[in-house]
Amino acid sequence: MTTHVAVRPAFADLVDLWAPVRQLGTGFEFCEGPVWHPRDQHLLFSDMPGDVRRRWDKAGVREVRRPANKCNGMTYDADLNLIVCEHATSSLIRERPDGRREVLASHFEGQELNSPNDVVVKSDGSIYFSDPWYGRMPVFGVERPRQLGFQGVYRIPPGGGEPQLLVDRYLFDQPNGLCFCPTEDRLFVNDTVQHNIRVFPILPDGRLGPGRIFASGIVSASEPGVPDGMKCDAQGHLWVCGPGGVWVYTIKGELIGKLRVPELVGNLSWGGPDWRTLFLTATHSLYAVETKVGPRMEPYMKATGGPSGRSAGSSQAEPVSGVKPAATVSVSGVKKAAPGYRLDPARCALIIQDMQNDVVMEGGAFASSGSPEHCRQQNAIGNAARLAQAARARGIPVIHVWFVVEPGAPGVTMNAPLFEGLADAKALVRGTWGCAPVPGLEAQAGDHVVEKCRMSAWEGTRLETVLKALGRDVVIVTGAWTNMSIEHTARSGADKGYFMLVPEDACSTMNAEWHAASVNYALQNVCVVTDVDAVIAAMA
Repeated sequence: MTTHVAVRPAFADLVDLWAPVRQLGTGFEFCEGPVWHPRDQHLLFSDMPGDVRRRWDKAGVREVRRPANKCNGMTYDADLNLIVCEHATSSLIRERPDGRREVLASHFEGQELNSPNDVVVKSDGSIYFSDPWYGRMPVFGVERPRQLGFQGVYRIPPGGGEPQLLVDRYLFDQPNGLCFCPTEDRLFVNDTVQHNIRVFPILPDGRLGPGRIFASGIVSASEPGVPDGMKCDAQGHLWVCGPGGVWVYTIKGELIGKLRVPELVGNLSWGGPDWRTLFLTATHSLYAVETKVGPRMEPYMKATGGPSGRSAGSSQAEPVSGVKPAATVSVSGVKKAAPGYRLDPARCALIIQDMQNDVVMEGGAFASSGSPEHCRQQNAIGNAARLAQAARARGIPVIHVWFVVEPGAPGVTMNAPLFEGLADAKALVRGTWGCAPVPGLEAQAGDHVVEKCRMSAWEGTRLETVLKALGRDVVIVTGAWTNMSIEHTARSGADKGYFMLVPEDACSTMNAEWHAASVNYALQNVCVVTDVDAVIAAMA
């Protein structure tokens, strides 16, 4: 019998089903609000009934603030100021590293807030928080009358201001845990009393559109636990406190597994130098379990390199588990194979895929997706061109894979949103500017060109015929759509028996989060993730 429960087999891709849940400290009254400091490498967590804030690091647990205004949820902003939900003061507070304290929110329409409970910070600097009334109950707060007659979810605009009520006043009984999806266009909010999770689209002005039930029935007659703290991982799964431990849902709202914990869990947060340690604050104890997935990238993580496995100034740090990762990690948050490997140029081929105007250039059909900006951030065109030049100098064939359709997209099946969007945008039509390769990555004499009309470079193309004719079995893949074309091509190539390498800095997609999620998880299992400098050095 395993330690944890896989409701669906894919749960084993997120955590080892036998992974031990380690107790890091105990003897507390009720733990909450864990958050990992990426620079100083410690965890803060609160004990509301004990009115104390504690810190855990490898030296153990110690108190850092008493009294602590019965603080609950905590996070950091992009500048690593601590954002704190205080039950005793009914306030949301910013604590600066020098000790200065600033009240971000305490009232709505002249009435005291109930008791801010959980808080998240968006990349634009806006702050979202939930406001049930647990902090006005005995034990968890200071018993006193409520001034507001409802429990809401609020937003503080970037730069500050009065809290904005985001939901119908009577939608929630006790709104509690909340988190963004990886792309920050949806907000999830759970309700402890209703035993459900709602999801809301985030509108351009930061407010919320109409919500819907994402998951319900998070309750058990035989096991203690209710919806409480909640986090989203880099792949979009939702991890929410529930009966028996932590329940995990796919982005579609399907229960995929349950993390079993010895005590009732109140909250959770990823941390550790490798961002693969999931810390769990339970009734009387602090626990940790190693996972195979890390968190969605939050602003405070980006401030020091993101969920990267390394924080600033800690290049030699080991994961909390004590196990050294096989890969190094870049400041962009991407895991890469350790350098020092060698490539035989006589066995290699370089693919440059989908580097076409419609895909990655301003004015292209897909510019609104964010792809031109991410391509610039990655310097993907320049890096791919540099790698192509080095490959040609060593006799390595360069193969350009272009997505090409005829006018009207005949022969492209409308069986997926991607292909429907392609047809609707009239993109990548033969002979148009949008279909042409981007400046700097045009085919040169001796290069090969392969046309496709699917995501994978292998599907319905002559790619394998070219590779076999050239006697190449090591394929280096660069280009656009890391999480689609690059990933599909790497997966299929591995299935076909080729050795696949992906220099991630010569690839791009719609944003850094999607890129890192693909590179750090799916691609790690099918190819060598590396960078252009390492590949060029390995060719020597």
